[in-house]
Amino acid sequence: MTASETSAGISAAPTPSAPPLALLLDVDGPIASPVTRVVQDGIIADLLALAAVGIPVVFNTGRSDAFIREQVMEPMIAAGMPAGTIIHAVCEKGAVWFSYTAAGPGPVHMDKELAVPRAYGDDIRRLVAEDYSAHMFFDETKRAMVSVEQHIAVANSDYRAEQELFDADAMELMARHGLGVVRLDHHAPASDDQIDYRVDPTIISTDIESIRLGKDLGASRAVELLAAQGITPQVWRTVGDSRTDYAMADWLHHNDHPVKHVDVRPADGIPVKPYEVLTAADLGLAEDVIHDDAGAAFLRSWRSALAD
Repeated sequence: MTASETSAGISAAPTPSAPPLALLLDVDGPIASPVTRVVQDGIIADLLALAAVGIPVVFNTGRSDAFIREQVMEPMIAAGMPAGTIIHAVCEKGAVWFSYTAAGPGPVHMDKELAVPRAYGDDIRRLVAEDYSAHMFFDETKRAMVSVEQHIAVANSDYRAEQELFDADAMELMARHGLGVVRLDHHAPASDDQIDYRVDPTIISTDIESIRLGKDLGASRAVELLAAQGITPQVWRTVGDSRTDYAMADWLHHNDHPVKHVDVRPADGIPVKPYEVLTAADLGLAEDVIHDDAGAAFLRSWRSALAD
């Protein structure tokens, strides 16, 4: 544990209504390897151990509910998820959410107002099949977003070069559909000067989504899901691997929830924030310990602190 984590007052006596800690976790990077897309066995074990002592675990991801079921839920259940434990998953950056127990997943909820128009998604599917299928694939599991992802066998450098071309084509298709869109600093409003959608490139994918989606919406849904159980955590830890993941901690801080953010890929630079930001260096680890290796180290540290 870091000195800052030890001084946070994390105790080993959680209560159902006021646990000492809650985890809000991005999935790609901190939990699932961005290379293999698989979750380490040790991460599964630590997630289960933390949940078993009453620590709320909530995933806040751009991934689909199908991905969470296959890559996270099923391994947790197979490893011996305790009866009565509830895990929440906020997917597609807040547009889709569900919860699961050892018995399996509950109902999947979706805010249909946040979905990308189906006709546009169909055109993106055709675009990938005709021009980009050697480097990427269309994610058929998304319900509200439209996402295209790097093939695992493709070198990331090759994918990133092709991604630039794909993103430009995706922006052009938005204009053809009469939709306003933004990508990073490039704004292309619709004829009514509105921008309703975002082309959001990540290191292994491009998400095309409503501008109302984001990790801040996911954080809001996470608090609502726990509140419905009568749970108000004493402190939060948010974990991510990109600048956009800071929106989780931003929302929690601005809504008076004590929070620290863990950045498992700080090479992009750590922005100035009104809350503490932790990296693998705070655990005494080398700079090259990133992504799920860093995520695993923080989960182990929290598990150890609660066991003391």
